Amino acid sequence: MNAFGRKNGLGGSRPAFGVAKPMHVLTPHSGGAAGAAPEVVEPAAFDPPPAALADELSPYQGRNADAMARLQDRMNADHSADAGQGFDTSIHKIKEQVLPRLLERVDPEAAATLTKEELAEEFRPIIMEVLAELKLTLNRREQFALEKVLVDELLGLGPLEELINDPDISDIMVNGPDQTYIEKKGKLQIAPIKFRDEEHLFQIAQRIVNKVGRRVDQTTPLADARLPDGSRVNVIVPPLSLRGTAISIRKFSAKPITLDNLAQWGAMSEKMCTALKIAGACRFNIVISGGTGSGKTTMLNALSKMIDPGERVLTIEDAAELRLQQPHWLPLETRPANLEGQGEITIGDLVKNALRMRPDRIILGEIRGAECFDLLAAMNTGHDGSMCTLHSNSPRECLGRMENMILMGDIKIPKEAISKQIADSVDLIVQVKRLRDGSRRVTNVTEVIGMEGDVIVTQELFKFEYLSEDNDGKIIGEYRSMGLRPYTLEKARGFGFDQALLDACL
Repeated sequence: MNAFGRKNGLGGSRPAFGVAKPMHVLTPHSGGAAGAAPEVVEPAAFDPPPAALADELSPYQGRNADAMARLQDRMNADHSADAGQGFDTSIHKIKEQVLPRLLERVDPEAAATLTKEELAEEFRPIIMEVLAELKLTLNRREQFALEKVLVDELLGLGPLEELINDPDISDIMVNGPDQTYIEKKGKLQIAPIKFRDEEHLFQIAQRIVNKVGRRVDQTTPLADARLPDGSRVNVIVPPLSLRGTAISIRKFSAKPITLDNLAQWGAMSEKMCTALKIAGACRFNIVISGGTGSGKTTMLNALSKMIDPGERVLTIEDAAELRLQQPHWLPLETRPANLEGQGEITIGDLVKNALRMRPDRIILGEIRGAECFDLLAAMNTGHDGSMCTLHSNSPRECLGRMENMILMGDIKIPKEAISKQIADSVDLIVQVKRLRDGSRRVTNVTEVIGMEGDVIVTQELFKFEYLSEDNDGKIIGEYRSMGLRPYTLEKARGFGFDQALLDACL
């Protein structure tokens, strides 16, 4: 008796559980007598698809093959190569030999009182003496390059000076003394510079933050600062950074960027550009949403060009980096706590104080916490046209993040009241995104309409749709107008731009 209650060997043999018999095709026996046993034919391999279907599938198969080839190339890539040996690298090697002997002959305090041009004149004969001692012979081009590097070392930011002065570089990322990356035209690449050691890099980081009255050391290993040209700087030092001092510099264009420039560069369509111009001129409350490095600050600076020159504008930031294109503009900056942990001035404190300074518009560089509620209060109390930026992946997530930031504070009000205040305050959300090919696009322009139950209702006016990419990896897409009547048309009518806004959106 087996486990299923049947006697072994009775009832005929059955195939084992889970074992399938091979499939056979039964066909009539040709040429045989009627009733003869059918012929068993083993199945052939699957037939290939018809020629028309094969032609239709070939582009997809080719694209799949290209994608798999790219994955294999990335798997086999060797990223351990050094930055290379070029002219700049050889000059830096000579500098390492010349600099110690030069410092023996120069008074650093006296050198600090001179300009770069005056210091270069004083250095020239001394450098020639040192080169003669070291038995190094340089041509005229190498001598000028060496002078510049040495002057930058004493009065500037050392190896970072040449990167900061390069207009094609938009980001500088120092990962310790031996590795520096730069971003050119949206792509990251390693820079041919190195620092002497960790102490050298730490001194340059201190030089940057000390100029704006901040400090970085073991007790305060994080610092936000800015350069004289307005570039944003973040410094983090050991023990938080395990590879040495890390400096991240976000550079901004010396020439002001306008909405027309962004449209010419393909960041938005002409209709989107017109709608955003009207939004800036008609005092819409605008939130610019996007990821890190997507161009939020650039968009905010471009929108500021549309502000009436007669309006008083206050900007509030952790590290002042906005460069508004208006005559009546007052920048405000937060202050960190001192060594005793006292004296801190937050963004929320500055927003409250700004309300007493008779502003027409209040612009926040970025909201990260409970100061979001103060900004909404300002938008609702006669400061139309206020703007801010925040990190978010989509307009819908932007609204959710604003709710969460207010809830993180000490304000004891229900979520429904917060949602209603956001819906009443914000008019427009501009979503910007940095695509994988390095280009920056305005992907959504969304209106906030109001509340429906507990949900904030929005409608999309413009959208960027991805189509494909070319052989160089550049993304090809289309800016689409959704053809909806703007809810903010009444606000635009008060400034005489209602018909222009309607034409742009339809």
